[in-house]
Amino acid sequence: MRRPWLVAAALLALWGGWSWWHMRPLHPPPGVLAPDDPVQTPLAAPMATIRMGDFTLTPRAQFDLTARVLSTERYRFDAGAALVPEDFALGWGRMSDSAVLQQIDITQSARFYYWSVRQFPIPRREIETHSANMHLIPADAGVRRALGRVRVGQLVALDGYLVDADRAGGWHWRTSLTRDDTGDGACELFYVTSVDVPAGQVSSGVQ
Repeated sequence: MRRPWLVAAALLALWGGWSWWHMRPLHPPPGVLAPDDPVQTPLAAPMATIRMGDFTLTPRAQFDLTARVLSTERYRFDAGAALVPEDFALGWGRMSDSAVLQQIDITQSARFYYWSVRQFPIPRREIETHSANMHLIPADAGVRRALGRVRVGQLVALDGYLVDADRAGGWHWRTSLTRDDTGDGACELFYVTSVDVPAGQVSSGVQ
């Protein structure tokens, strides 16, 4: 008779392998995949606040973009995890080109996106203004599932609103309203209402 813990370990290993295979990064061939800058549109009139559990969201601008996913990071235990379960580091323009990105090391932690280079493949300021760490607030369960299926290396089209978030007791989280800033406070707090992964994405090498 097989020991139950051995069976459980085997099933866990199989599940882990299946999950990794389906979420493994894509490696598109060189070329700019997302040529356009994000589109931020001022609100014609103030919108009603949005309640999400204990949080109150105040829309600041309509926002949509198509960008390459440079990295993703899930959060479960920090103060904002109930509102923002996942951050995406996103790139557009030449920051969506594999020829550029292969020369840049990218990581995420503690709600920040970090990059480093040995030699700049493009100007530093272009890296700063054509990539961003975005805190993603899924508008509903369907959007949350769709975001969870997005893979590093994919193009993703996101629509929604940049928002400020508040909670009783004085807790607040403010969105950036420009792509030109860096450091603390430079991330977009993005209430995502629509997720689309454009069809026909190709990859080369090991996926």
